[in-house]
Amino acid sequence: MTPIIVVGAGCFGAWTAYHLARSGRDVTLLDAYGPGNSRASSGGETRVIRMGYGAQEIYTRWSWRSLELWKALFERADVPLFHETGVLWLARDEDALTDATLATLKHVGVPHEHLSRAQLESRWPQIDFGAASPEPVEPVTWAIHEPRSGVLMGRRAIEVIVREAGREGARHVAAAVQPPAPGRGRIEAVTTQSGETMSAATFVFACGPWLPKLFPDLLGDRIFATRQEVLYFGPPPGDRRFAPPAMPAWIDFGEEMYGIPDIEARGFKVSLDRHGPPFDPDTGDRVAGQTCDAVRAYLARRFPVLRDAPLVGAEVCQYENSSNGDFLIDRHPDLENVWLVGGGSGHGFKHGPAVGEYVTRLVAEGGEVDERFTLATKEKIQKRAVY
Repeated sequence: MTPIIVVGAGCFGAWTAYHLARSGRDVTLLDAYGPGNSRASSGGETRVIRMGYGAQEIYTRWSWRSLELWKALFERADVPLFHETGVLWLARDEDALTDATLATLKHVGVPHEHLSRAQLESRWPQIDFGAASPEPVEPVTWAIHEPRSGVLMGRRAIEVIVREAGREGARHVAAAVQPPAPGRGRIEAVTTQSGETMSAATFVFACGPWLPKLFPDLLGDRIFATRQEVLYFGPPPGDRRFAPPAMPAWIDFGEEMYGIPDIEARGFKVSLDRHGPPFDPDTGDRVAGQTCDAVRAYLARRFPVLRDAPLVGAEVCQYENSSNGDFLIDRHPDLENVWLVGGGSGHGFKHGPAVGEYVTRLVAEGGEVDERFTLATKEKIQKRAVY
């Protein structure tokens, strides 16, 4: 069998290794810190999986496919790491993104509900849909509810997929890889920080925010790692209105906020979705607090019962953004046996299974890469277009 090395045991790399191993390939999966580690973009307790992507139909279809594969994985592994909480999209009268989302969900056939303000207030009275928002954001007037969507248990899901990849024959090795030497043609091996040389015929670098470090000349100004905070607030004792099934996961792109209900007594999760400052995944300080005031102000308006809720937990991770939010899935322009997979841009986790299938097909069978994923479309200036 032709040996393949996958560098990075995050969501994209782990699922790629899994699919490659299932297809009979000889796979070695390398990771510097371990699957689901606290430095990884795929670390953290929970991740939303939703189908809505505006008019970006490919992401809706990939998310729908990925949900099927996530659930099948958890069933085989006998671990309940998906919570079907539903996902609620909050919308306004003039809301092009949510209008496009509604049309795409209808076209693809994803189960959903189009809910009026009155229906929202009846079903979720613990949410203040009329809360005064900072100008120029208008109050919520309608929403989309995706009942089949929900929450993945992040770091534990990565541990499971790496374990299942091992059962399919993939080898997981704890190793940090040095940047490949510049050149053209092919590379025959990678060298670890400890000096070990590891050979293969094909190399897939799916190492998220470390891609710019491994390929600084190529990706140093095309992949942007940003610091992102996640805050957990404690509901009142005995109050189950902020836990499933009473509370869904929710998204309010109008105010750049999203949240996850109180799952496994971790707390009510709220995060500012706006891109944070530049961040180094190896050395960055992971003490949260920079977004706390903005999140608390939103919490007080949208969820009044939680106005004075204690902060019971916090995480700092990073997005690794492409210029517009599209993934990077392409051959290295100078190294024919090297694939670059990343640019998760804060929304990639849910898509891991479909990305792994796609990369496996390209590696095994060849074919053209969808233009939106090519390196050529990755600019040096950020202008977010995928939400």
